[in-house]
Amino acid sequence: MATQLRPQDEAKLTPLPDVDVTNPALYVEDSWRPVFARMRHEAPVHYCANSPFGPYWSIHSHADIQAVEARPDIFSSSHVYGGITVADLMGDFNLPQFIAMDRPRHGEQRRVVAPAFGPGEMQKMSASIRQRTAELLDTLPFDTEFDWVDTVSIELTTQMLAILFDFPCEDRRKLTLWSDWGGDIEAALNPETAPIRHQHMLDMTAYFDRLWNERKALPPSADLVSMMVHSEAMGDLSHQERMANLILLIVGGNDTTRNSMSGMVHAFQKFPGEWAKLIADPGKIAAAVPEIIRWQTPLAHMRRTCVEDTEVAGHTIRKGDKVVMWYISANRDESVFPDAERLDIDRANARRHLAFGFGVHRCVGARLAELQIQILIEEMLKRRMTVEVVGEPEYVAQSFVHGYRKLPVKLSKH
Repeated sequence: MATQLRPQDEAKLTPLPDVDVTNPALYVEDSWRPVFARMRHEAPVHYCANSPFGPYWSIHSHADIQAVEARPDIFSSSHVYGGITVADLMGDFNLPQFIAMDRPRHGEQRRVVAPAFGPGEMQKMSASIRQRTAELLDTLPFDTEFDWVDTVSIELTTQMLAILFDFPCEDRRKLTLWSDWGGDIEAALNPETAPIRHQHMLDMTAYFDRLWNERKALPPSADLVSMMVHSEAMGDLSHQERMANLILLIVGGNDTTRNSMSGMVHAFQKFPGEWAKLIADPGKIAAAVPEIIRWQTPLAHMRRTCVEDTEVAGHTIRKGDKVVMWYISANRDESVFPDAERLDIDRANARRHLAFGFGVHRCVGARLAELQIQILIEEMLKRRMTVEVVGEPEYVAQSFVHGYRKLPVKLSKH
């Protein structure tokens, strides 16, 4: 009986033109690293003619991704061309989020929500984040196995989202459900799951429509729904645009931070000496956070569409071509991050990571994500809490959101 090849071994043997890094098996089996290492070495700019998502260009190196991101007028994010993922989410799934818009519309809508993530707001939120984090950590059992993803990562980020939206706390797990379905590009294209996903998105929009109308009748306040409804740029959004921007804010505020919170636990398990450094010197925590985000890279890719013939690293990209920037590869680029697979909390250039993107579309909530992770580590160290991974992680089976479904752990005192 023939032995079935693992995805990473199959990719090594696959002729270069046939390599498709959107294969979900690479991510659910956490076997993507050697494949992207090969691509950075042999084909940093690569054309995949056949994939479930159609033909696309892959950009694998840190420098080339920055070059693409720096030219938003040539490499469009617009939903008009299919949006920001490798999947061409057209029709009902082609959602006009502000991240899937070009200038000037992108900037007009981004400026509406940006104040919620400014330095002043972060300072105000800090005490609340710390209180909620401390309260949750104090409920965790020692020497008893539990799932870190659901118990800690999802709970903390969902609570944060509920505060940002002024969303009813008792219904906060709806935000998790909608985030999981909203960010799942595989589910969106699967004929069996697409209708289920669509219904969840309709449920989400109906719920938020109620909040939208309530906030419209009230004076402006600091929550995201109120900021949107009382703004000139977003106050009269269509039903589809409301759905689009809600998915963006929910996925951006939930999946990315929660997967970095889970990834950090797994990383410290692999590199326990780095956790020991933090125990010895908590002053290193702030510098460790961007390295944790680099190591995890919670969104594997972003997509652009070329709107005029151009070149990237000597390759001709034609008007209409789909261009996929693999952040997950750029953040392992050894020319920028030596010994890139290692978590190194003393890495001097960790902030050069591309997990938040680069240029005009850089993540608007980046500082909030960093703050939540920093406070989580600080409060863990206060409790002398060390996390041990005690079983195999379960990963998300798709090439957009890069994360964990389950992470079995036990706690001990250090």
